[in-house]
Amino acid sequence: MHRRFPQFTVVILLSVAAAVCQEAAPTETPKDVTKETEAGIPVTDPLTIAKCSGCHRADANKNLTRISWIRTTPEGWQEAIKRMAQLNGLQLSPEDGRHIVRYLANEHGLSPEEAEPVRWYLEMTLPQTEPVPNPTIRRACTTCHAFARPRTWRRSAAEWHLLKNMHIGYFPLSQFVAFRDMAPPGEPDAPKKPAPVDVAVEYLAKNYGLFSQSWSAWRAQSTDLDLSGRWVLSASETGKGKYFGEMTVTRTAPGEYTTATVLTRVKDGAKFQMPGKSVLYAGFEWRGSAKSEQLGALRQVMAVSADQATIQGRWFWGAYQEFGLTMKAQRESKDVTVLGTDVISLRAGSKGVPMQVFGEHFPSDLKPSEIALGAGVTATKVVSVSPTVVKLTVDTDPKVFAGKRSIAIHGRAATDAFSVYDRIEYIKITAETALAHTGGTVGKKGFIQFEAHAFSNGADGLPNTADDVDLGPIEAQWSVEEFISHNNDNDKQFV
Repeated sequence: MHRRFPQFTVVILLSVAAAVCQEAAPTETPKDVTKETEAGIPVTDPLTIAKCSGCHRADANKNLTRISWIRTTPEGWQEAIKRMAQLNGLQLSPEDGRHIVRYLANEHGLSPEEAEPVRWYLEMTLPQTEPVPNPTIRRACTTCHAFARPRTWRRSAAEWHLLKNMHIGYFPLSQFVAFRDMAPPGEPDAPKKPAPVDVAVEYLAKNYGLFSQSWSAWRAQSTDLDLSGRWVLSASETGKGKYFGEMTVTRTAPGEYTTATVLTRVKDGAKFQMPGKSVLYAGFEWRGSAKSEQLGALRQVMAVSADQATIQGRWFWGAYQEFGLTMKAQRESKDVTVLGTDVISLRAGSKGVPMQVFGEHFPSDLKPSEIALGAGVTATKVVSVSPTVVKLTVDTDPKVFAGKRSIAIHGRAATDAFSVYDRIEYIKITAETALAHTGGTVGKKGFIQFEAHAFSNGADGLPNTADDVDLGPIEAQWSVEEFISHNNDNDKQFV
C-alpha cells in the first residue's frame, strides 16, 4: 500500500489536469502581445553590444532584444543600467557605464518635442496638478508615481505589455492596489471590463510608440554641438529672488564640458562661484554638476534651444532636490543683451521709481528714449550706465493697463521682465500644498519654501481666472498653526 498509494495519487492528478486542460483549451491560440512585431532601432556601438548582448540577444538586423524597442531620457537609461547591475549581475566600470548611457541617450533618446511636456519631471519641479487622460489611467499609473514617468519613455506595443509584466513581477502588490478593480470581500465580482492596467497600456502604446515624426526629424538633424564660450545668465530662486551672472563653457571632448559660473543675487549682492562639469546628450539635453561654497553640490538639468542661442532649465540641490534656481543662459553677443531688472512690479501712477536693468554691452551714452518699457511705462532719466547695469528712474501712467512688460534696448528685449498693476486684489500662497510627515520609514528631512504672491484680477475683473496678473512675491510675516483633524493632532513638530 505504501508503494501503490503515491502511484494512484499521481494518476488521479494527471487525469484531472488533463480534463481541465481539455475543458479550458481555446479554439485558437491567443495572440502573444509580448512578441515583438515592430521594426527596432539597431545597436551599433561595439561596447554596448559587448556588455549587453550576453542577455539581450542580437538578431540579423543588429537589434538587441528589449533595448532596440525602447527610447528614453539620459536618466531613464542610467536607471535601466543600474537595475541591470543590481539585479542581473552586469559589471561595468564607471567609464563604460557613462559611455553606454551616452550612446543610448543619443541614439535611443527623445526628441526635444517629446521631452518638452515632461521637462518639469526631469527638472524636479513638481506641479500642483498633473494632467492625466482619465481616472482609470490615473488609478493604474499614478497610484505609485507621476504619469510623467511612463511619458519619458517610448516603447513598441510589445514593450508596453512587457513593462506591465515587469511591474507585476517586481511589485506584486501593484495588481491589487492599482492594476485591477477588486470586488469588496463577500460581494460578487464587478461586471467584466478592461482592467485599469490594460486601459493604460493601450493608451501608452497608441500615444507613446517607438517611432514618431518628431524623433525621425530630430535624429536626421541632430549633431554634436560646440557650446564653448561665454554665456550670460539670469536666474531666480523661490524666497531669494533674482540672480544675474555669467558662465564660461570650455569643451574638453565631444559633448563634454567644464564650466565656470559666477552668479550675483540682486537682493543682497551676494556672489556665488560655481565650478562644474557637464555632458550634452542627444544634441540638446544638458546634464551637469556644479559646486558652491554656500549651496553645496548642485545638479543641472537644462535643454539647448534649436537655434543654440539659449540653454534653459533648473539647477537644484537638497535631499529631495527641493531647492533650486530656475536658469536661463544666453550665448554672449557683441550686441546689447537685456537680461532683466531688479523691479518686480510697478503701480499705476508711480513717479520717479528707481530701476536697475541688467545685461551686457550697454552703450555709455544711452538715453531714456532708447529704453522701451512697454505701454504706459516711461524711462524718465538715466542715472548711470556701466557695460552690465543701467540705473534709471521710471514713471507709470495712472490709467495703465495691468499686465506683464518687457524691457527693450536697441531692439534687444527681456520679455515679461516686470508687472504693472493698478491695485493688488488678492494674495495667494505658493506652493498651495506641500507634503509634510507621512510616517513609516525614517528619511532625510525635507523642506518647502513658501512665497506670498500679489495678484491683479486682469481685464475680466474676476479673481482666479486665466487673465490674472501675478505681481510677484511680497514681503510677509509667517506663522504655522495646527489644522485640527482629530484629537491630539501634533503635526507642527514634523514641519
